[in-house]
Amino acid sequence: MQEFELNGKEYIELHNLLKITGMCNSGGQAKLLISEGLVSVDGAIETRKRCKIRSTQCVEFNGESVSVI
Repeated sequence: MQEFELNGKEYIELHNLLKITGMCNSGGQAKLLISEGLVSVDGAIETRKRCKIRSTQCVEFNGESVSVI
């Protein structure tokens, strides 16, 4: 599991998190995968591309996970 630090920000949008952490090659690909129901946040499928991911949440996709701190 990798960690992603918000660096003082309140949140990061889900599609941006997937792109920045390298879980997806691009923001467009991230949006497509999210809309297809392939990404989960805290164990629940998330289909909102701009879902606000905050500290302590965990995002999972394709066997990889990111913990937001």
